[in-house]
Amino acid sequence: MEQLLDQSARKGLSSLGRSELQELGLLYRQIAADLAALREDRGSVHFARYLNQLLARAHNIIYSSSKTSPSAIFSFFTVTYPRVFRQHWRYVQIALLFFAVSAAVGAALTYQDPDFKLSIIGPQMVQTIEKREMWTHSIVGIKPLASSAIMTNNISVGFMTFALGITGGLGTIYMMLFNGLMLGVIGMACHQSGMSLQLWSFVAPHGVLELPAIFLAGGAGLRIAEGLLFPGYLPRRESLSRAGTDAVQLLLGTVPMLIIAGTIEAFVSPTGLKMGLKFGLAVALFALLLAYLFGAGTTAKVDSSV
Repeated sequence: MEQLLDQSARKGLSSLGRSELQELGLLYRQIAADLAALREDRGSVHFARYLNQLLARAHNIIYSSSKTSPSAIFSFFTVTYPRVFRQHWRYVQIALLFFAVSAAVGAALTYQDPDFKLSIIGPQMVQTIEKREMWTHSIVGIKPLASSAIMTNNISVGFMTFALGITGGLGTIYMMLFNGLMLGVIGMACHQSGMSLQLWSFVAPHGVLELPAIFLAGGAGLRIAEGLLFPGYLPRRESLSRAGTDAVQLLLGTVPMLIIAGTIEAFVSPTGLKMGLKFGLAVALFALLLAYLFGAGTTAKVDSSV
């Protein structure tokens, strides 16, 4: 295998003849089976690491010339991604739990001490809420620009939440707690000022996509943290590499969700559309999201070329 890989690295994969390509494929499968057996033996850690690196080299060479086609991208989002989500659903649940508990705490503290919200959302926003005014009217006049800014900000938050998993999950947990606290405080502040309907009719249309996307990014960050902190029998580097692959796949699905959410937040949420229509749109989008995540890809074959 090393000889074939060295030759293809120097002269390209096209330098291998038909029989050599067949041998490369056969060796790849055989070494993968050997690696699986070696991983069961604690005394063979160094051999397992060597074979893993060899397989990684082979994989990069074999698939380097395989370009991602539009059909493969479509297959990833319609089939592979829902499966990835279901495989790592427990991480998303944990992220959701942190968010929900923090939101409940923020609402409770604001209810008990109305001045608490000043330290969280600032006096200017508090004054706007107390005047029973929404702070989102400025978006309406600059919809395209606002949409772009909202998408960029939301995607940045999602990627940061994911990347902070490398801190052992502490940064990811902080992001979930902070965002949950903010929502809880704002929700209770608007409730105390009699603005609950105005707030939730604004949040609901885009929030049913934006919030799940943040939970997914949080789940991706926690998956990285698990690979870093709990490698099991694997070398920590390999464990982190595997966790990173899973986490990146989980994160990728949030990008189209956040793009759609940003568009809705700029063009629908702050408008004078009837509240019933806004809530109806939110229910429809959330139902479609649940059907997609929990139902798609249950029978179709996965295209592994992505």
